[in-house]
Amino acid sequence: MPAKDFLDLEEKKNLQEALKEEERGEVRERILMFLLLNDGKTQRETAEFIGCSLKTVAYWFAHGDPNNLESLEDRRKNGNHKKATDEYINLLLTIVDKDPKDLGYEFGRWTATRLAEHLEKETGIKLSGSQVRRILKRKKYVYIWAKYSLEDKQDKQLRKAFKEKLNEYLKLAKEKPELVQVWFWDECGFSLRVIRRRTWTKKGKRKKVNGQRKRGRVNVMGALRYNDKKRICFMIKKGNSETFHEQLKKLHEEIRQEWINQGNLIEDFQKKGQRLSSY
Repeated sequence: MPAKDFLDLEEKKNLQEALKEEERGEVRERILMFLLLNDGKTQRETAEFIGCSLKTVAYWFAHGDPNNLESLEDRRKNGNHKKATDEYINLLLTIVDKDPKDLGYEFGRWTATRLAEHLEKETGIKLSGSQVRRILKRKKYVYIWAKYSLEDKQDKQLRKAFKEKLNEYLKLAKEKPELVQVWFWDECGFSLRVIRRRTWTKKGKRKKVNGQRKRGRVNVMGALRYNDKKRICFMIKKGNSETFHEQLKKLHEEIRQEWINQGNLIEDFQKKGQRLSSY
């Protein structure tokens, strides 16, 4: 009977990560066996939880190695497993940074297993997903969430001009906050069908994927004032130009009320109140 917490922290963490990344159901099942046994469940309880026989749990606990995921594969499979060459590794590092769709695949992200299968076609060298995963980790790659980006739709010239204008307003708002207020405005949407993708990428970097969605969202609009970090937030049903205009009017009313609360006359706001710039 295995003792509770027989795995050290690093072994447990590696198994938990492998459980998330591994696509083969039989290997995930065997990883889960070790994690459940480590949590103090008996082999019988583990078998009942997973839905397999007690004999199966006992076999893999005796023959599997939590530090070697290849030991959790069925050795009855045929195949000539060759050691990865330098050419194989260089090709792997090239392919992992490419979009799978550029190579004719329908899926949009690489997993270790998919990389292994593709490279087997390219090189004739058959490695497991676990072996490919270890190579990538040695080369400082991590499997993290990709970042949604709409940079391909941005006009670089207009963006440059916008930044220059913004810097002028920021300087003025810092020097004379009684004349100009700069508010940073943004919208955050909570998708009703969130698709978050994890993919292999170099440590310290994050890949970008298309951020366009075609399902419903719950939206929040909010603003942050530059000089004192005051925040205002509005819950909205739908994000469009009309809603945006309505929230800007609410922001304007909030600033006007603030002006009045400071002891100023409402009729003086139009001429003497701060000018607002929203970004």
